[in-house]
Amino acid sequence: MSKKKKQLTPAEIAAQAEAAEMAEIQKIFEQGTNTLRDLISPSAIEIHSDYFRLGTKYGRTLYVYGYPRTLYTGWLSPIINMDEVIDVSMYIYPVESAVVMKNLRTKVTQLEASLNLNAEKGKVRDPELEAAITDAEELRDKLQVGAERFFRFGLYISLWADSLDELKFVQQKVETIFGQQMVFSKVASSQQEQGLNSVMPQCMDQLQIRRNMNTGAISTSFPFTSADLTQDKGILYGINMHNNGLVIFDRFSLENANMVVFAKSGAGKSFTVKLEALRSMMVGSEILIIDPENEYQRLCDAVGGAYIRLSLNSDVRINPFDLPKVVDSEDANDALRANLVTLHGLFRLMLGGVSQSASGGAQAAPVLTANEEADLDQALIDTYARAGITSDPLTHQSTPPTIMNLYDTLLHMEGTGPALAQRLRKYTSGTFAGIFSQQSNVDINNQMVVFNIRDLEDELRPVAMYIVLSHIWNIVRAQKKKRILIVDEAWQLMQYEDSANFLFSLAKRARKYYLGLTTITQDVEDFMGQKLGRAIVANSSMQLLLKQSSSAVDVLSDVFKLTEEEKRRLANFPVGQGLFFAGPNHVHIQIIASETEEGLITTNPADKSKV
Repeated sequence: MSKKKKQLTPAEIAAQAEAAEMAEIQKIFEQGTNTLRDLISPSAIEIHSDYFRLGTKYGRTLYVYGYPRTLYTGWLSPIINMDEVIDVSMYIYPVESAVVMKNLRTKVTQLEASLNLNAEKGKVRDPELEAAITDAEELRDKLQVGAERFFRFGLYISLWADSLDELKFVQQKVETIFGQQMVFSKVASSQQEQGLNSVMPQCMDQLQIRRNMNTGAISTSFPFTSADLTQDKGILYGINMHNNGLVIFDRFSLENANMVVFAKSGAGKSFTVKLEALRSMMVGSEILIIDPENEYQRLCDAVGGAYIRLSLNSDVRINPFDLPKVVDSEDANDALRANLVTLHGLFRLMLGGVSQSASGGAQAAPVLTANEEADLDQALIDTYARAGITSDPLTHQSTPPTIMNLYDTLLHMEGTGPALAQRLRKYTSGTFAGIFSQQSNVDINNQMVVFNIRDLEDELRPVAMYIVLSHIWNIVRAQKKKRILIVDEAWQLMQYEDSANFLFSLAKRARKYYLGLTTITQDVEDFMGQKLGRAIVANSSMQLLLKQSSSAVDVLSDVFKLTEEEKRRLANFPVGQGLFFAGPNHVHIQIIASETEEGLITTNPADKSKV
């Protein structure tokens, strides 16, 4: 007897169709998962007794088994910030305080019994035993009042490299860093598979090598201690090579906005400073530059800045007798006196002359005598007075005198005045006449102003830098704005005591007028070998150290307290990499510019030809 086939309802037919569709989707999904796993998985894994090989990479897992009596905050930072590929895994197991208290009581009893037994036998006291009793009692007290908790702590590290030799080198670095802190580690011999699994992000502690620690000791192992210099505002300086983060910083947020840049020729110092200047303009800063090598003209022209070329043949004139048109009453009362002090330094530089040493370098001739200093001081005061300018701020709007007027005053003085006038004559009617002996015609009302002094004679260049700095300082004091003053090749100023003193004075006083001074030099030994050079560095909250010569590394290492690794890298940095210091922190930085920025600021002749 045949059975009739059951007729399916429309709802059942729809359910079967939906189930078939879901099965097909599941099958496709599983195929896709398998394919993705195949794509990201290594080709093979080899496990050996003291290392493993994952695809083309070699790895080795270490475990920490011994710690010193006291651990200090950040003891793990050197490992976290190593420039090697490592994985660090921590396992922390809480332990009930009641269990720990019971064990501690037993342990203290045993220790005290050992101590008493040693005393009865007349043995020499054991400091280690006494310290253990003290530590145990102290821990018991803290556990009793709930100030501390107890944990079991496991620390494992997997090292990665491209070869066994490199792997051994990385292991030695890690063990050396640990050994310096009395932390002891071992290779997980014959347990490399378990070690790999323990370090992988699976929460599988297959090694189970743990150490008792209280809350304080555990807290010192906080892992997220990699150097970071990222702020919510500021400009991009580069890439943090420690963690691939961005170094975004506002130099005006520090206690002062000064910066020093040290690098050998071709290491990228001018490139970096020009990049900072370009980006600082985008956030409203004015940029003032003293350019001794004509490196900033392309950038200045691109942003519509004012490019002022100083030479004996140019029409540019800067009068060192100009007074700042200050609004602040305190500064106004002091304006004439401050400028007289500045002029004293300038004329010591001008009248002292410059001679060439046997090695070809410039050296200052003997300074003015006491009588000459006194006569010069009186002549300066009389010269201003004849122009109607006195200590009264209301007279400071009068037209200032010039070197020509000073020459005339000296010539008609008694004492050493006429002799000083003769020495000054080359700046009034002699070889160097014109450029600094007439009224100023420079207008720096622009967001970027570059003073080019390349075409000046070597003897006149330090004088020009001094006068330009003084002129800029008058402008800065007249109106407080966010400004950055860049002094390239600052070693030329540091050769002379008066110009070095003036630069140091700028570094000290710049913060009050919202000015950030950037000092650039490649002659590190001479700059840092002077007391004033080190003082300028000390008054700069930011420092950038790019690639250095071997001799300069030792000097900078002493000043900046660099580690042996940082010293080694400082002499071998590629172009555009260096150490960036901001306040108490510093990072390994990579300076990166966009293609457009690079076209504007590069100093590489090969790159310029492409633009």
